[in-house]
Amino acid sequence: MKVIVVGAGLGGLSAAAYLSRSGHEVTVVERDPIPGGRAGLIAEQGFRLDNGPAVLTMPDLFDDVFAAAGANRPDFLTIKPVDPMYRAVYGDGSTLRVRHGREAMTEEIRSFANAQEAEAFGRFCDWLEKLYQAEMSTFIDANFDSLFDLVKPWRAALSLVRLGGFGRLGPKVATFFKDERLQRIFSFQAMYAGLAPAEALSIYAIITYMDSVKGVYVPEGGMHAMATSLAAALSKAGVTLRYSTKVTKVTRGEHGQVMGVEFEGGSLAADAVVCNPDLPFVYKTLLDVEAPRGVRNGQYSPSCLLWVAGVKGLPPADAAHHNIHFGHDWDRSFHALMHDGVRMPDPSILVTLHSVDDPTLAPPGCTTLYALEPTPNLTGRIDWVKEREGIMQSMRQRVASLGYPTEVVVERVYDPRDWEAMGLEQGTPFALSHTFLQSGPFRAKNVDARVPGLFFSGSSTTPGVGVPMVLVSGKLAAQRVDAFARSRGEPVR
Repeated sequence: MKVIVVGAGLGGLSAAAYLSRSGHEVTVVERDPIPGGRAGLIAEQGFRLDNGPAVLTMPDLFDDVFAAAGANRPDFLTIKPVDPMYRAVYGDGSTLRVRHGREAMTEEIRSFANAQEAEAFGRFCDWLEKLYQAEMSTFIDANFDSLFDLVKPWRAALSLVRLGGFGRLGPKVATFFKDERLQRIFSFQAMYAGLAPAEALSIYAIITYMDSVKGVYVPEGGMHAMATSLAAALSKAGVTLRYSTKVTKVTRGEHGQVMGVEFEGGSLAADAVVCNPDLPFVYKTLLDVEAPRGVRNGQYSPSCLLWVAGVKGLPPADAAHHNIHFGHDWDRSFHALMHDGVRMPDPSILVTLHSVDDPTLAPPGCTTLYALEPTPNLTGRIDWVKEREGIMQSMRQRVASLGYPTEVVVERVYDPRDWEAMGLEQGTPFALSHTFLQSGPFRAKNVDARVPGLFFSGSSTTPGVGVPMVLVSGKLAAQRVDAFARSRGEPVR
């Protein structure tokens, strides 16, 4: 069957890999001159700056995508563990290094806090492991067609109830750790799901499991290398990749079925189309049907101000690959961000230094700088036209005050207006937030019955946000295409 994948982001590339394995004739159509989508790259003056996701977890899922393309990932890309995974710096001046491996982290907590907290970490990891086992194969790596499908994994659902998965994450983490600093480092991951730790359900601790237990990794050559290496494997597998080709419409037949795509200067016919851009963008610009209610009226995650720069000078000797600088007033900052729609009064920021582990990303004596501050999305009360420069100047001063070099050679700044211009709803790169009714079987579906042959991958659809989830989304979209092909009597390997 002929299948077109719109968008060479990680979700689209993943879908192409699994579709190729099933024997489909696959063409990936990408508007940019390079693959990656939001996992983009700025290559200037000797710097290679990532401007998309900064943290890689669950590399085995990436290995699975390469295997689907008939490739061995190490033949195309080297992935190494990051250790320490994070350097967490708190308002009181204390510093915690999040170490790779349970034993190393246990000892780190013992010296940072005390023996009781170190012992609690073991129990916490055991709980996270059980949570992961109950969720992954039944509620994350799975397609759902109706609420009746929820009955099938009832044992897993019962396990989640027993594990306290439907209570609040912040209070649950506090049952393991008395030290408020440890509560922060093991619950901040809820932000990846667009939620405050105090409000997120405990089931989202699965992100903490992927992050703090399974470990953080880094691809050699930077995060963008994930896309370029996978694109190379796909090309070798026979997948056609067309760059600098902006799709303008998904074409449909008289009965509403997919017929292919139109792009600037031509068209391509297809039996099925997988769309990887942000779901609202697809409905607004590529389709002639209205988006489902959950997409139109859904709750979207907060956004961020992102500053990526190539700078002269080297970071402080104690700097790690990923550095989290926590503000003082944790709860009030989240309330300001999530409910008041204003800037955090005492922002927590992430500073990632990719060149710490890969000096080839910057010229000698220089550093790659990636600084991110959570902000409201465009439904908030910040006027980015008037306030952008002041907020950006505040971030520059904060980063400099923390000891990082800030003499800019190359830089880019992205605020919610920039994310919106890239086709991201409400100006957030983090898509629909993971509230209970926007997660798992309730999340925006990766198929639309009104448009036979149309499927979706990416962070706005099943299963959600983050590199691991987006890779899974491609796999689930490919499974949908396979089922569609079988319904038409087409052969599927």
